[in-house]
Amino acid sequence: MQIPASPQSAAAIDILRKLRTEGHRAYLAGGCVRDLLLGREPKDYDVATSATPEIVLDMFPRTFAVGAHFGVVLVSAEFRGESTLTEVATFRTDGAYSDGRRPDEVCYTKSAEEDVQRRDFTINGLLLNPLSNDPDSRASVLDYVEGLADLQSGIIRAIGDPINRFEEDHLRMLRAVRFAARFQFRIDPATLAAIQSLARKIESVSRERVRDELTRMLTEGHARNAFELLDSTGLLAQVLPEVSRLKGVAQPPQFHPEGDVWTHTLMLLEQLESSSSMTLAWGALLHDIGKPATYQPPSGPGDRIRFNGHVEIGVSIAADICRRLRFSNEETAHILALVENHMRFGDAPRMKVSTLKRFFRLDRFSEHLALHRMDCMASSGNLDYYHFARERYESMPLDEVRPTPLLTGRDLITAGYQPGAAFKTMLHAVEEAQLEGAIRTTEEALELVRRQFPAITHAGKNE
Repeated sequence: MQIPASPQSAAAIDILRKLRTEGHRAYLAGGCVRDLLLGREPKDYDVATSATPEIVLDMFPRTFAVGAHFGVVLVSAEFRGESTLTEVATFRTDGAYSDGRRPDEVCYTKSAEEDVQRRDFTINGLLLNPLSNDPDSRASVLDYVEGLADLQSGIIRAIGDPINRFEEDHLRMLRAVRFAARFQFRIDPATLAAIQSLARKIESVSRERVRDELTRMLTEGHARNAFELLDSTGLLAQVLPEVSRLKGVAQPPQFHPEGDVWTHTLMLLEQLESSSSMTLAWGALLHDIGKPATYQPPSGPGDRIRFNGHVEIGVSIAADICRRLRFSNEETAHILALVENHMRFGDAPRMKVSTLKRFFRLDRFSEHLALHRMDCMASSGNLDYYHFARERYESMPLDEVRPTPLLTGRDLITAGYQPGAAFKTMLHAVEEAQLEGAIRTTEEALELVRRQFPAITHAGKNE
């Protein structure tokens, strides 16, 4: 097996070599082994060893006992000028998980076979010895849980009793869905049944951990599959009931031949690439979240289904979701902006030049464009408004979209005007004319102020 050369892999192999030189068993473990066997480059490399945390802490010069109570030590090293952190975990067996997240106690063991029994899924329970000159090299992959067979068959299967595995850490239910979607695997029937029976217990998991798992599902390139699995497992109704309510909400067929709001949203998620930003991904998921609350059936012959005010309601619901999942203020602001502005593209060809330029000033406007394109492709397929906005946006110089102001409040004071509430109105009028191309100099701006606001004298009194 060829391990990609990187500072991370080099650091992990160096740790393995040193541990084995001192007589300890040590292997690459978990997701890195799974990814290597699937021909994917791991993001990080973890080590499992028979050495206790105290031995690991003494053996390496730069270490962090971040989880020593659970047998986990971070080993810091530097390779080719890049700092690395490798998680080194002692073989262990776990006691009861009374909080549904961490074991109440752990017992160290010298047995790698006992250690893997506590892990979540068979494909994550594989161990690898990459040292070709080691006596164990003839068995470079250790598989005590039939993980190799499940990798080859494309199955996500809990190790041992799935009920026990999910009771130990309820987040594992979301991880099962994420892995199934990421690798396009199917969930083993017994494992799926356990998730369905325990789905309500996902409420005990911290909102930050739930948010992070959902974000990974949305941004790993298989978001539609992930959310269909969330729905079929019963997890969607628990973690995002607002999204679950999109199912069955009909739309006017002349604009949405694809079907209900749920189908439409899934079609947007299907377009998300693995390189998509988390804000765009959440914007795509939540863009029509206000439709169930604003659904209005046709009032009579010739009328159609309507969703009056769905954008405003959608922003409010999306804000509640972002607050509940503890998004940062910046992330929340951008997700809400995507929801708030996704319908404006239909008005773009009729916008005044100044209004269009202000539209283009939206933070990360490229994401607004991307969302609108996905929205169109998931409904009528008509991209006329998208092409209009994109062509104008890409052809318009930045200094026309965000020109240097011709006037400031200081300029007005210098010209003899008394500061007051009228300044905001005056400066807005100047900016409007500047964006429209009606004025280009400070002198023209001052003349516009004198002409449009004749009742405001230099002394700030009525003439």
